[in-house]
Amino acid sequence: MQKKNYGEGLCERMLNILIKSKSIEKYIEAPEKFELDISDKPIEEQVKALILRDLLRLNWNVNFQKNKVEVVPPEYYDKETIKESMSIRRDEIISKNKNWIDKHIVFARENLANGYEALNSKIEPVIEVCQSQEQHNLFRIFRYYWSSPYSEYVGRRIRLIIRDAAVKNKPVIGIAALGSPIIHIPERDDLIGWDKETRTKNLVYLMDAYVIGAVPPYNLLLGGKLIAYILASNEIRKIYREKYKNCTTIIEGRIVKDLVGIFTTSLYGRSSQYNRLKYQDKLLYQPIGETKGYGTLHLTDETLQFMRKLLQEKGIIIGNNFGDGPSWRMRVIRTAGDILGFDTDFLLNHSFKRRIYYVPLAKNAMEFLNGRAKKPDYYNYPMKDLVGFWKERWLNNRKTKLDIVHKVLQFRPEQFSVY
Repeated sequence: MQKKNYGEGLCERMLNILIKSKSIEKYIEAPEKFELDISDKPIEEQVKALILRDLLRLNWNVNFQKNKVEVVPPEYYDKETIKESMSIRRDEIISKNKNWIDKHIVFARENLANGYEALNSKIEPVIEVCQSQEQHNLFRIFRYYWSSPYSEYVGRRIRLIIRDAAVKNKPVIGIAALGSPIIHIPERDDLIGWDKETRTKNLVYLMDAYVIGAVPPYNLLLGGKLIAYILASNEIRKIYREKYKNCTTIIEGRIVKDLVGIFTTSLYGRSSQYNRLKYQDKLLYQPIGETKGYGTLHLTDETLQFMRKLLQEKGIIIGNNFGDGPSWRMRVIRTAGDILGFDTDFLLNHSFKRRIYYVPLAKNAMEFLNGRAKKPDYYNYPMKDLVGFWKERWLNNRKTKLDIVHKVLQFRPEQFSVY
């Protein structure tokens, strides 16, 4: 990569990282020619080098000064850049869990349909709530399949496996998961009209859908859209109510049994999976804006490990156990940045933007979430009707495409792999 200089005013802010090592500078100038050899460097230099490596992979622009490097983020990340970054993080996670995956891959294949079965099935979805270890294992092995990195979810969560009851042995169509919503999302809070106090009271009536997708061969038949439809159904609300009917909030002592809305995000901007998902002339997945691109997905686990090593050498321990919260990665980065003297806010604020989608489950969701209605007035979305609409609107047309039919028929469960 060539050195680049920027005129005054071209970028209001940039990330400054002090670098003293000539070998690291040589790598940064031409990463395609040199290996990043940091084994003999002080831990501080190792962390800086790994951060720069991660940012170079994302096409951040580089400006060399004496003993420091200025890096400027691109105006936007294209889909391929995001995919490449996710692939790096995903490969790290797959590598760490390879033994577990190898042990369970046959189990996954035993729960898949072949292409002929799926293509000729009437497709009758049934929802299975993960409770046993076997069910959680099946969910986990299928979650590794997608391009986005696998991560555990802290807080309330409901994992679901969707099976096809119309095929012998009820093979898996796809999986979904609902979890505790992120505390503060400006776009969501503005949409609802929340202030901090009202949000604190009523956030429990929302959930985030952090997994929605189909597995082969149903993914080729737009099974991902089917799973998305199912999440809007009456049956999902009933599952939620049953799970939390006896749960109360610690602060207010309120029963957490009413689910009035679901929020989810796309991986790459506008989502083909959620796009145009209508029922009864209503848009089920309503785009409400984009995240601010604040996060840690653009930094690899290896970089985080070296940051933690730096903190440990300074006598600072930041846990990653249940209850430590989902922001532990950010706390590691912030603390390391304070030690190294660079702007972590700027670094964290240039991750990938995602489109946010809102799924209203009640006609008066906004009034209920603001305390102006005592009980939700739910939409009536029976899963059977939603599935029937999906077949008519999406599946039947999909089956007319010969290239898709050919791909479906070619699939055999023994072909399934996550790496």
